[in-house]
Amino acid sequence: MKKKILNIEGMTCSACSNGLEKYLNKQEGIIEAVVNLVMATASIQYDEKILGEKDLNRFVKEAGFKSLGEKSKDGNSKHELKIVVFFSISIITLMYITMIKMWNNTIIDFTMILLSVLAIIWGYDIVKNGVKNIIHKMPNMDSLVGIGVMVTFLYSIYNILNGKEVYFESVIMIILFIKIGRYIDKKNKAKAVDAIKGLVTITPKKAVILKNGIEKTVTINEIEKDDIIICRPGEKIAVDGVIVKGTTHTDESFLTGESKPVSKKEGSNVMAGSINYDGYIEYKAVNIGKDSNISHIVDLVVEATNTKAPIARMADIISGYFVPIIFIISICSFILNIVITKNFSQAITSLVSVLVVACPCALGLATPLAMVVSIGNASKKGILIKSSESIEAINKIDTVIFDKTGTLTKGELEITDEKYIRLEDKEQILKLLISLEKKSNHPIAKSICRDSKDLFEVNEFEEIAGQGIKGKISGKTYFAGNRKYVENNEIKNIFEKEEEKFTQKGKTIVYFWDENEMLGIIGLSDKIKNDSKSTIEKLKRLGKRVIMLSGDNSKTAEIIANELQIDEVYGNILPEGKVEKIKELNNNKNVLMVGDGVNDSPALRTATIGVSVSNGTDISSDSSDIVMLTSDMEKIIDIFNIGKKTMKIIKENLFWALFYNLCMIPLATGLMPISLNPMIAAFAMTMSSLTVVINSLRLRN
Repeated sequence: MKKKILNIEGMTCSACSNGLEKYLNKQEGIIEAVVNLVMATASIQYDEKILGEKDLNRFVKEAGFKSLGEKSKDGNSKHELKIVVFFSISIITLMYITMIKMWNNTIIDFTMILLSVLAIIWGYDIVKNGVKNIIHKMPNMDSLVGIGVMVTFLYSIYNILNGKEVYFESVIMIILFIKIGRYIDKKNKAKAVDAIKGLVTITPKKAVILKNGIEKTVTINEIEKDDIIICRPGEKIAVDGVIVKGTTHTDESFLTGESKPVSKKEGSNVMAGSINYDGYIEYKAVNIGKDSNISHIVDLVVEATNTKAPIARMADIISGYFVPIIFIISICSFILNIVITKNFSQAITSLVSVLVVACPCALGLATPLAMVVSIGNASKKGILIKSSESIEAINKIDTVIFDKTGTLTKGELEITDEKYIRLEDKEQILKLLISLEKKSNHPIAKSICRDSKDLFEVNEFEEIAGQGIKGKISGKTYFAGNRKYVENNEIKNIFEKEEEKFTQKGKTIVYFWDENEMLGIIGLSDKIKNDSKSTIEKLKRLGKRVIMLSGDNSKTAEIIANELQIDEVYGNILPEGKVEKIKELNNNKNVLMVGDGVNDSPALRTATIGVSVSNGTDISSDSSDIVMLTSDMEKIIDIFNIGKKTMKIIKENLFWALFYNLCMIPLATGLMPISLNPMIAAFAMTMSSLTVVINSLRLRN
C-alpha cells in the first residue's frame, strides 16, 4: 500500500470535493481517498502493484479536475486582484452610463450585450466547470451558477428580438459578485493555512559548512549527513544535528510553543529551524531533508488536515444531495410561477434566483476550514493533532489517565540510595549496570546513564516491557529491572529489607543481577513537574475523572499520587495491565491516555485518544493520536480548549449555512410576499460563504 497527497485544481465547492472523492473511491486499486476542499488536496491510499501516479492523475482528470501532482501551485494573488479591479471598474462604469440613459435604447442594448459577453468571458471558468461537472454527473455550485447565467443571457437575447424587458445586468452582476467573493474567499482561506505554510518555510535556504578547515556557503539541499555546519548568533539551525563545539541558547518556540531559550552544549541535539541566540557553535548533521523532525511535523499536520471528522462526513452527505435538490426546486419554482402568476419573465427570474442563491460552499466549508485553522494553530503551540477525528473526540472525553515517570514527573531520576553485594565492587557493578542501561530508551535508563563513558560492549540486548532489560557482557548475561522481573527470573532476592526501606521513602527501585546472584539494588528519586498539580486541579474543575497508572511499586505510586491529589492510582502495573484497565474503562467511558510515545504505545493505541509527551524519539513513528512537543502539562488543558472551541465554531458554521439556505431559497422562488432578484441572490450567496470563512478564522486567536 502506498499513499500520495495530490494538489487539485478546479474545486470550487463541497459538491466538487465530494464528487471527486466518490469517483476516486470507486476506482479499482484505490483503498481510500479523502479530498480536502480547503487545502485543495486529495489524500489517496492505493495498491502500487495495480496503480501508479499517472493513473491517479488520469482519474482526477476523468472526474473533471486537474492534478498538480505533489507540488502545490501558488496563485499570483496580485495578478488576480488586478483582474478583479479592472473588470469591476469597467463593468460598473459602463452599467452606470447605460442606466442614466446617455444613449438611445439600441446602443444601450448593444452595450449591455457586450458587457454580458465580457462578463461571461471573465467567468468562463465558472460556466465551463459547471457544464463539465454535469456531464460527469457531479453537479456543483458552478453548475447552478453557470446554468443560471446562461439561461438569463439567452432569455435576454430572446426578449431583445421581441421588444421585451431584458436582464443583462443580472448576468453581469452575478458573475461580478461571485468573482469578487471568490477572490476574498481565497485570500481568507489562505490565512487559514498560514500556520502550515509557516512550518514549511521555517528552515533557512542556505548554511555554512566546514570542510578541511575551510568555510563554504551551500544550499540546504547540498548538506550531507555528518557534515560539520557553522551557526553564528542570530542564525537559524539548518538541519537536525548534534553540537560538536561551542555552547549557546536556542529558541525552539516554533516547534514546542515554549518561548524560554533552551541551553545547549557539546553533545546536545539541535533542531532544524530553531534560532541560535548567543553563541558560536559547530554541529554535525544528523537528520536531513525528509528525515528531519520539522519534515515529519509538516507531513503529520498536512495529513491531519486530510482526515475527516464524523461531523464533516455528515455535512458531506447533506452537500451530496444539495445540488440535485436545488435543481429540482428551481424547476418546480419555474413551473409554479407559470401556473400561478402566468408571468414567464417572473418564472425565469425565480428559476435563476434559486440556482444562484443556493450555497453548498458554506455548508462544505463549515467543518474542514475550522479544522485546518485549529490543526495549524495547535502545531504553533507545540501540539501535533494527527487527525480531525481527534478534535471531535476530545469533547467526549470524561476520563484522563496519566503514566507517572516522565509524564507527571520530570523523568530525570537521581540515584539517592544504593546497596551492593560487595562494597568494594561498587564501581565495577555500576559500570556493568550503566553499560546495560545505555541500550534502553526508558527514562529510568537515561537517568542511570547520565554522563557515562568508557563502557562495556553489550550483545544480545533485550527489553521486556514493564519489567526490565537483559544483555550479554563478555559472554555473561546480566539483568536489570523491577521486583516483578526478579520474581519472574526466580533469582534469590537478598535485598528485601533495602527494598522496603527505599519504598517507604517513595523511591523508584532497580535491581541488578547476573546469571548466578543478585549484585545490587538502587533507589532513584524523581521530581514532580512544576505544572502537574495545577493541571490535575484544572482537569478536575472541568469535571474529568483523573487516574494514574505506574509500573513502579504501589507505595511509590501512592506517594506521588497523594502529592498531586489524584484519588485513583494503580502501581506495579505492566503495559498489558494498562491496556486492560483502559479497555475496562472504555466499556462505558471515553478515555484519554497521556504517556510516553514509546513505552506506553499499547495503552496509547487502546485509549479513545492517546497523547504522548515527546521524548526526542521519532515523531513519525509515534503511536499516539496527539503529540505534545514539550513536557508542559498545561498543554493538556490547551487540547481540551482547542476541541471545545473548534466544535463550537463548526456548529455555528453549520447553523448559519443551513439557516441561510432555509431562509433564502424560499424567497428566491418568487412565491413569497418578499422575493429576490438574481443580483441580490448572487450577493447574498457570496456573503454566506464569507460568513463561514470569517467565523472560522476566529480560531486563529
